[in-house]
Amino acid sequence: MIDSHPLVAMIHAVPAGARIAQEAFAREFPQATVWNVLDDRLLDDARDAGGLTDALRRRMVRLIGHVMDGGAQGLLLTCSSYGEVVDTARALWDVPVLKSDEAMFTAALAGPYRRIAVVASTPPAVPAAVAQLEALIPAVRPDRPVDIVTALSEDAAVAGDAEATARHLADALQAAGGADADVVLLAQYSLTPAREALADLVGVPVLDGAGAAARELRGLLVPGDGHTATASAVAR
Repeated sequence: MIDSHPLVAMIHAVPAGARIAQEAFAREFPQATVWNVLDDRLLDDARDAGGLTDALRRRMVRLIGHVMDGGAQGLLLTCSSYGEVVDTARALWDVPVLKSDEAMFTAALAGPYRRIAVVASTPPAVPAAVAQLEALIPAVRPDRPVDIVTALSEDAAVAGDAEATARHLADALQAAGGADADVVLLAQYSLTPAREALADLVGVPVLDGAGAAARELRGLLVPGDGHTATASAVAR
């Protein structure tokens, strides 16, 4: 039987992402015993190689195997670049394994939102997020229309604080015609500190990947939590 303080592993490629994910789990899933594994060369090596190589995929699978051998009852890969390895992990281990933003995208699509905005501060994050969101539509929302709008603010990446980041993102959303969005999704973990300030500015819910993943794993792993585990039900 899964206990009330499950061991949840997180594999990180960026130290800042590790910090943000830990804060999200402390907020959303305090019952979890969190195990952080950091390989801070994963992202650089993938960039140097021009993408994921077979060697890098094997390296990630070895890291996943390490935490599974250590008793992990759930796993979050916080680096979106390695999301495709999750499918391999799900075939090898009967443990909930989530991609970095999977729970957030599924929650948005399963919710009552007609117009979904995706905001980012780095250009590559926009198409990557939209691709993941669109890929989930047939399984999560096959018979309800959805309108996706994107906004990019590179100024938000260098803003000095959460409030300034939120203002830049809100301005970008306004300029992109997304001011009437029903929900806003943060395409990068690094934007999470601006979540509450941005929600205040735009007046609609703002979802972040780490928080959504923590809630998803809490619902899967804590008996009687009452959370509906939609993302993993779709993925497995």
